[in-house]
Amino acid sequence: MKKTVFGFTLIELLVVLAIMASLLTLVVPRYFHQTERASETVLKHNLVAMRDAIDKFYADSGRYPSDIAELVSQKYLREMPMDPITSKNDSWQVVAPTNASGVYDVKSGAEGNGNDGSAYNSW
Repeated sequence: MKKTVFGFTLIELLVVLAIMASLLTLVVPRYFHQTERASETVLKHNLVAMRDAIDKFYADSGRYPSDIAELVSQKYLREMPMDPITSKNDSWQVVAPTNASGVYDVKSGAEGNGNDGSAYNSW
């Protein structure tokens, strides 16, 4: 009596792996592009939240905060936002007002350009 062996041949496995590899070459670049776009969106949101907190602090106290940590200590921010491009909390660039000291504006300290071609540190 003859035994029948069930399984895949080496050629069949190689064809399946080749198909999977070609599909991955289409999917992986789109995935990394989406993660970059998500990081840029989070960066823009963090900048808007910090600028809003600076404006509210100024409206309440009549002066600009001395640093970003003061916004956290005075409960205008829950915590120090992270720059998603640099993955650090302390990479923010502080812009002081023209005739006073303190924090008038905040910009990203990240090097490089976004998807729109503008520099991260100009946002």
